Amino acid sequence: QVQLVESGGGLVQAGGSLRLSCAASGGSFSRYAMGWWRQAPGKEREFVGGISRSGGSSAYVDSVKGRFTISRDNAKNTVYLQMSNLKPEDTAVYSCAAEETPNDSKVVRTAAYDYWGQGTQVTVSS
Repeated sequence: QVQLVESGGGLVQAGGSLRLSCAASGGSFSRYAMGWWRQAPGKEREFVGGISRSGGSSAYVDSVKGRFTISRDNAKNTVYLQMSNLKPEDTAVYSCAAEETPNDSKVVRTAAYDYWGQGTQVTVSS
């Protein structure tokens, strides 16, 4: 059983930056592909980006490409989401997710993750 705890959310002005962290415990972190998802009020959960278990592959939703970067530190059992040039439409609860996979380069773009965190609120003011 893997536990995921996000941190780093908050209130930021448009154009600002935040870095989210997701700390994992209870499993072998390097066996998991990781992803970040978000859900805004009244909207469906949306894939933001994902990273392979090695960190060598990543993917993003078009709306955040060039602004968000996912990285991971397998020694610290942590995945990060660096968000820059934030926009009001980025306001949402951001959650990380983990999927165990034998594929070193697999990036999971669907919601078929094994484990989910509780989320952290990101609010971008205009």
